[in-house]
Amino acid sequence: MDRSTENPDEDRVSLRSNKTPATMKEGVLLSIRKSFQRGAERSSPGGKGSKVTADSGGSVSGAMCPQSPSSPSEYRDEICCETRFTGFNLPQDQKHSKHKLFFLDFLANLLSFSPNVQQTDATWWLIGVLHPVPTLIADTQQYQWKDPNMAASADSLLKRGASIYRSLRQNAKKDKEKTCRQELLVPVSEGSSGEKKEEKEEKEEKEEEEQEEIEETYTLPQIPHTPLSVMQINKLIEMEVLEEAHLNLLALRQEFQQEQKQCGDDSSMELAKKEKDLSLLYGELRNKINGIVRDSNSLPSRNKALLVHVARIIQEEEKRAEEPGGLPGSWMEAWREAVAEGVQAKVESVHLERREQNTSWLAVHLGLLGKAIVEDLENVSRDLRWSYPPSFTVFSTYVKSYHRAVGQHLKKVEQQVTEQKDLYALLDWIIHRYRSEKIMGSLSLQADMKDESTDLQLEDNFLKQLEDKYCCKLKVKKPASDAQLCSAGDMRSMLDRVIELEYEEHWEKRETPEKEDDFLNSQFHMDIWTWVEGKVKLSGQIDAQLKQRVISSCLEELKQFPVRFESELRNHCSALKPQTLWTEYQITYINSFTSLQEHMEGYRDACPDQVTVFTQKVEWLTGSLRQGLEDQFQEDVKPYLRRMMTKKWLNIDDDFEQLYSRTKLLSEHCAVMKPPHVQTFANQLHLYTAREYFGQLMKNNYSCKNQKHEKAASKIHKQWGKLSELFENMESIHTWLYSVGDQLSDIIGQKNKTDIKNHLQPLVEHYQDFSRKHLVAVLNFRGLQRGREHRLILQRLTELKRELGSARDNSHVLFGDMQVTVNTDCLSNLPFSCLNFLPDN
Repeated sequence: MDRSTENPDEDRVSLRSNKTPATMKEGVLLSIRKSFQRGAERSSPGGKGSKVTADSGGSVSGAMCPQSPSSPSEYRDEICCETRFTGFNLPQDQKHSKHKLFFLDFLANLLSFSPNVQQTDATWWLIGVLHPVPTLIADTQQYQWKDPNMAASADSLLKRGASIYRSLRQNAKKDKEKTCRQELLVPVSEGSSGEKKEEKEEKEEKEEEEQEEIEETYTLPQIPHTPLSVMQINKLIEMEVLEEAHLNLLALRQEFQQEQKQCGDDSSMELAKKEKDLSLLYGELRNKINGIVRDSNSLPSRNKALLVHVARIIQEEEKRAEEPGGLPGSWMEAWREAVAEGVQAKVESVHLERREQNTSWLAVHLGLLGKAIVEDLENVSRDLRWSYPPSFTVFSTYVKSYHRAVGQHLKKVEQQVTEQKDLYALLDWIIHRYRSEKIMGSLSLQADMKDESTDLQLEDNFLKQLEDKYCCKLKVKKPASDAQLCSAGDMRSMLDRVIELEYEEHWEKRETPEKEDDFLNSQFHMDIWTWVEGKVKLSGQIDAQLKQRVISSCLEELKQFPVRFESELRNHCSALKPQTLWTEYQITYINSFTSLQEHMEGYRDACPDQVTVFTQKVEWLTGSLRQGLEDQFQEDVKPYLRRMMTKKWLNIDDDFEQLYSRTKLLSEHCAVMKPPHVQTFANQLHLYTAREYFGQLMKNNYSCKNQKHEKAASKIHKQWGKLSELFENMESIHTWLYSVGDQLSDIIGQKNKTDIKNHLQPLVEHYQDFSRKHLVAVLNFRGLQRGREHRLILQRLTELKRELGSARDNSHVLFGDMQVTVNTDCLSNLPFSCLNFLPDN
């Protein structure tokens, strides 16, 4: 025996279950039939029910049970607990079939027990499976209902039942067709499986395209003549029976408006109470709607059907905004706020780890946030927007809400960011990723986003503050009081580490520097440039303005580096002087900072002022290192130069050999120094050596006698030639110094003193700072201190100087910087005319 027949109580069909419509229909019919039988038995004479009487007109009347069932499921078993139907009078001249009579009896009792039953899901399904005759709606319209509200409720309920009935038939037909198609399909290969998948995707896309938005216009259902009680309306709101609740609210509002007109200025306590009830009920309705809207995208299956009623309620209330009895404020604006609150909740629900737990906490969070945004907007585009009329612009409202909510969320997240990499990730996400194809530019959203902005709605100056914080991280360490703003200057730390590595790897261990392309070099310049270039490229990917600010910040910090480096080098390596290792260190860092300056020149177009300042600092450092080498060389050769042009020098070559060996060693060092510093260095030393070497002639330390001037001239010629070869190898540009040795040795080495005046012209022309006192000193070294020829030579010098006149070239200065020892012989300074009266010796 069928279980439902054996025990009708167990045949309570769950209208939300997954049973098929046919099974549900059969179970419900059996339950109703058994309920009618039990009701007839209880209502028969001798039964425990109320009396049943029928008038001559065939109408049924009587009293109903004092208590109504507590839930929709109990209507099924208790629907016929009383058989005295009072809902309507059937016309005597109309013949009704048995199933129509039972159905209308059932409907009348259902409406008598609970006027709000037409809103429950259970009733909709029940009417759908019990409604095989569409003409029943037309039949009910001919009945004469005692209660006008009941007639409207019955009409509305049956119309919905007809709709569900058609839906059930269409679904059953689709299921049947689907089953038939599946039986015909035979999997023949993997390719056919792929085709099935493509067909399925195409079908889903087609179904999505077939969805249409709800029409903008609508017809408001008939407002009840008599509203339900405040408690009943509130209960309907709690149960989310929104349409019925709203219709009764409108009925209550109409009553209030009518009474308000009747009372005029004299409002009664009853009217004030009704106004308060309206305000409370409308407040509850708005709160309920806001809750449904907030959760609509998180729980779409639960609230999708309700959103249709929500939209119509909002539309209706917007129309009645000026009428008394409603809530202040716009219902549409309240709807937008509810959407924004739902979006905010969605954003805040995205998982966020603590940075102590995961070093990539922010990147992970931003990735999850972008994914949640796309999925949410896809759901809005696919499902949610079809529950609203076009005027709600649902998708646009959600997009704008996300712009605001995400902007506010990032403001909170930014307060937790302390590291430069996280700041970059945040900037990149805001400026690029949010509007990219990963999120707002997603292919799945393109159709709906074509008229929408993809920019985040951020607070004023928030992006600038974020960039300031990022640039600050690149620069210097801040005091402890500013730790929250800039806890660590990444570039300052990097530069400090560069100095530490130089100390650990070279200075402390006294390691010889390495060579690169035959030049001494340290790789720290590449480390610095690579670091800066990396930051510049990353910032350039975000924004051109940020790139320029990053370059400026890096150069601002970098300009202090040469001074700090020089100080540390001096502290740790001064003790190495005058060792060769110290010289090699000086040359190494001249080369390295030169390379660093060349790297930074690439940023001149972006930040010309900062590059200029940095270049000046580097030139100061390289000049300081170069000057240290010059000072060291001068200190080394000074004792040997002082013994030039002396009696010992004329007889022994030891001092010159020492001078030559140190100059040669310096030449070898210059070979590992990069241009242009090697030329500058060689030029300075070339000029210094020439000035000091020939300057010994001016000090009157020795005078050649007994034909020794020829030996001295030969020695000067030979020694200066050897030194000139060294400076030529150093690529000195002072080529004008090469001939000075030949011209001076030519004057000194003349056998006949009368020929000296004929060899003055080349020397005077090439070295126009060569003066009378210099010639006197040279003649004194040769051994010619006075006499007629001495005077004639000086007279010839005066003539040559007069001939040059204003055509002097002051760019070549050699003798002008030489110190000349004054000759105390008074006769040597007498004019030539006075000396004619003196007798010859």
